[in-house]
Amino acid sequence: MPKPLQQLIQTNNIILFDAECVLCSAWADFMIKHDVEYLFKLASVQSNVGQQLLAYCHLPTDHFETMVLLENGQCYTESTAFLRIMHQLDSPYASLKYARVIPKLIRDFAYRRIALNRYRLFGKTEQ
Repeated sequence: MPKPLQQLIQTNNIILFDAECVLCSAWADFMIKHDVEYLFKLASVQSNVGQQLLAYCHLPTDHFETMVLLENGQCYTESTAFLRIMHQLDSPYASLKYARVIPKLIRDFAYRRIALNRYRLFGKTEQ
């Protein structure tokens, strides 16, 4: 792994998102607006860095079915990634941490239903 990439992973919380997905891009805009303490860096899965980070997490680099959070060098996906991110934001968003009482199997099932239908429901951009 290139040293700059290793340093990026070790020193930052990174959110990987699908920039072609309208919902995912809106999520990135939400993070830019509400991450007032600059806790996270955003990277598109389509970018060169995003592709390298997906490989680091042992995730596919040709199709994208989940948002990814790299936190302290560890990869989180699906509802766990979402809840870990929301927990670090200010209220009222941080209160979503209580959704962890819902079993992961159920949370991830709901997450996957949205993720698998996101282009059909929300659209896709060419950028």
